Amino acid sequence: MTSPTPWLDHEERLAWMSLVAMLMSVPPAVDAQLKRDSGLNFFEYSMLSQLSSPPNRALQMSQLAQLAGGTLSRLSHAASRLEKQGLVRRRVITGESRCTELVLTEEGMAALVAAAPGHVREARRLVFDVLTREQVAQLREIAQALTNAASPEIGVALQRAIMEGDAAEKC
Repeated sequence: MTSPTPWLDHEERLAWMSLVAMLMSVPPAVDAQLKRDSGLNFFEYSMLSQLSSPPNRALQMSQLAQLAGGTLSRLSHAASRLEKQGLVRRRVITGESRCTELVLTEEGMAALVAAAPGHVREARRLVFDVLTREQVAQLREIAQALTNAASPEIGVALQRAIMEGDAAEKC
């Protein structure tokens, strides 16, 4: 009789264990660096980073929550902390449907610009300095495939952001 559970083979188990170890060690290291150097946690940094991309430096809160990798509730709490620091402000948009946007302030942009060099150095230290160019390309493909499997809507948003970023670089 065949087992209904599709158990992992040896190579799959080793890959899974390695992925779990990476997920448990890299994000906390990135978060610690940001907190130490800029006082922002990674989620807050991600929010500011996403807000810096649109020309008006504003996004609907529901869209921002998705792009920053959090729930609307988590985003709202983080937005309140960032508002108290003067880094963002909320703006209610009325029309056919009412929504709230989060807007990156000049102070928020300055905080992001100040935090970015340390964050990039840490990303380079933890990821890019230990991989070959071929591995970086593989990492991108693997990360996108895993994101698409876990959260197709985030995968679509990521693809859109990549395409918009590529288009902006060509201008």
